[in-house]
Amino acid sequence: MHEYEDRVGRASAARTLSELRPLFADLPPPHPPALGPSMPMTMPPPPVVAAPPMVPMAGYEMSSKSKLAAGLLQILLPFGVGRFYTGHVGIGLAQLIVTFVTCGAGALWPFIDGIVLLINGGTDSHGRRLLE
Repeated sequence: MHEYEDRVGRASAARTLSELRPLFADLPPPHPPALGPSMPMTMPPPPVVAAPPMVPMAGYEMSSKSKLAAGLLQILLPFGVGRFYTGHVGIGLAQLIVTFVTCGAGALWPFIDGIVLLINGGTDSHGRRLLE
């Protein structure tokens, strides 16, 4: 513990690289690149991955699904089709079952849900915002 405190104290007080080099002389590699030989280590470049679309200015990931399509599917086919489209299978099944059990009267739920999707948007099953 004493050696650690001494080494940390000397590292904190160091102002130049020449003051830091002796602190690493008895330690096994890897050493900080700035203290090593002048030849830099070459690392392979990171793979290029296409980023998902983002909402301007907000930084949220966007879904590949459209809120217009989801809302219209909910309104025009009022038994949960829009929710199946967005990946919310549980809600879609619940709307489908309620619609058939109530002989069509339960279609009010998916219809209102479709209007809410058109006005406020929503998310897909991964929590990403639906496209405008």
